Amino acid sequence: MPLPTGSATLSEPRRGVCSRLREAKDQQHSALEEVTLDKPQQAPEPSADAPIGVFDSGVGGLTVLAEIRRLLPGEHLLYVADSGFAPYGERPEALIRARSEQVTKFLRAQGAKAIVIACNTATGAAASHLRTRHALPIIAMEPAIKPAAASTRTGVIGVLATSGTLKSDKFEALRGRFHGAVEVLTQPCPGLVELIEAGDFQAEALRSLLADLVLPLLDRGADTLVLGCTHYPLVRGLIADIAGPKVRIADASAAVARQVQRRLGEAGLLRGSAQRGQASFWTSAEPPEAATALIRRLWDQPVDVAVLPD
Repeated sequence: MPLPTGSATLSEPRRGVCSRLREAKDQQHSALEEVTLDKPQQAPEPSADAPIGVFDSGVGGLTVLAEIRRLLPGEHLLYVADSGFAPYGERPEALIRARSEQVTKFLRAQGAKAIVIACNTATGAAASHLRTRHALPIIAMEPAIKPAAASTRTGVIGVLATSGTLKSDKFEALRGRFHGAVEVLTQPCPGLVELIEAGDFQAEALRSLLADLVLPLLDRGADTLVLGCTHYPLVRGLIADIAGPKVRIADASAAVARQVQRRLGEAGLLRGSAQRGQASFWTSAEPPEAATALIRRLWDQPVDVAVLPD
């Protein structure tokens, strides 16, 4: 399907309006955090026919959803693109935790038998919290440093991720596991999620930003790149073109799908059906039209996308 063309950048006046709206949302959700994070959530025991709930700060988690669909075609899927609050990577941790709780509650209300946090930043900010409050399988992301460390020839790997992911205790603990074995370079990527959410993967601004992010890692000897945000595999082709054929690229989407399969199997919740499962989608984008069109294009099917309730 052809990609739309056009600028992926915001004008300065529009950028200012978006910034003020974002600050207002941050303040609103921070004030509501104590209300949102209340008693542990109980729910009836799910059945194997129940759906899997997946969420991300936008369309990036579709890369994980696609791997789950490929591995487990019979499962029903629920997907929330919290695009109204994208990117999580530049948000306060308290807000990310509150949003993750609110979206998880919504997915559970739709009958989800498991929750997949298809976002590295939300994993660092909210996974532990959600696991203490929700008695169902919760599967989270982890940057693919382990396979990257196993495949590097130079002993240097580069991690592309949001600032929130790279600053998290969870990432520091992961990085520490490979101290002395490989050199782990990190590259925060401010602005990249916004350009990907804009949907123009051929925009010169996107390619220019990717070059600015990738080439310094290669100059420092990295021969393997880890895509530490679920949005980044959507531009894997561009990254590969910039990095060249000798550089390996790793992301965790397929590994997360295998983890979903394992956890559901252990819980006796795998759907034993040869019939293809259904997929349902929601977005918090305001207005929702552009996000809806992008979800349909990336999922490559004529799906309905509903507005996520407040």
